[in-house]
Amino acid sequence: MGKGMFDNLAFNMRPRIAIYFTGGTISMHIDPVTGGAVPALSGEEIVALVPGLDQIADFDLINFGRWPGPHVTPDRMFDLAQAVRAKLTDPAVDGVVITHGTDTLEETACLLDLTIDSEKPVVFVGAMRNSSELSWDGPENLRSAVRIAIDPMTYGLGVVVAMDSLIIAASEATKTHTESTDTFQSRDFGPLGFVDKDRVIVTRRPVTRDIIPTDVLETRVDVIKIYAGADGRFIDFAVDSGARGLIIEGLGRGNVTVAALPAIDRAIVAGIPVIITSRCPRGRVLDTYAYEGAGRQLKRMGAILGGMLPSHKARIRLMLLLGAGRSLDQIRSSFEG
Repeated sequence: MGKGMFDNLAFNMRPRIAIYFTGGTISMHIDPVTGGAVPALSGEEIVALVPGLDQIADFDLINFGRWPGPHVTPDRMFDLAQAVRAKLTDPAVDGVVITHGTDTLEETACLLDLTIDSEKPVVFVGAMRNSSELSWDGPENLRSAVRIAIDPMTYGLGVVVAMDSLIIAASEATKTHTESTDTFQSRDFGPLGFVDKDRVIVTRRPVTRDIIPTDVLETRVDVIKIYAGADGRFIDFAVDSGARGLIIEGLGRGNVTVAALPAIDRAIVAGIPVIITSRCPRGRVLDTYAYEGAGRQLKRMGAILGGMLPSHKARIRLMLLLGAGRSLDQIRSSFEG
């Protein structure tokens, strides 16, 4: 544990956690007019519905927004990151919990993990059921998130996601099901730990963390999906529309159709970073194959292999790298190094 961390605990004071509420299903109930779930609850109302939460920590409650997940834009993610980064410099704050819509929780958590250089816990949490349902998972998830944020074992883990009693690294967290409460999983490595009857158990720690300091976010990065028979029309359109970076979601190890190659080459020649990812839910992109359109040819052309990142997280990383003014060689090193 780092010096100065959890000083409140050292003096037998209750820890203080800042909770940022941004909306999502955890804040929703059924609207009687539309018949569907909409954001409605404030942070104070959510906390009041979690039995005993006020007995385990003191809180700074920040109503940052009340958005469904699809309404959280990269600019809003970046604003949140800046607010949380500033909050973590307060020595009275021992950690941060962020409630968030699960549709875009992966991207926001990834962005914060890449931009916040603090050892204090930052824990994202959401819900798959709304407060009008008997099976509302919000209170239990929020209680677990607070437990994780106040536990000394989570110091230095980086940004994590707390859902269904699991602790998942933000860099690995993937929403795998549209409705199930155990939707968030680590695609390749499994969780960092779990919460069992209010006890936090950490079973592994991330090997490395990559911080990309920047005050600018370059949002003009597009994702193009490759499928059987795909050509380069959408790639050309993205470039002609002013894209500053491209994420190509390829097939298998990171392969594309022959018909897409000319457009990819045009983008690379124009100086646009082109990152190759895979539509496969597990594994990494590698230049294993040497046939036309395969990863080896793409790398020779100047494309950058995206490693184990899915396309939407590769986009977040590239937006930050471009915003930081990194060179093409530095961008390549960030993805392939």
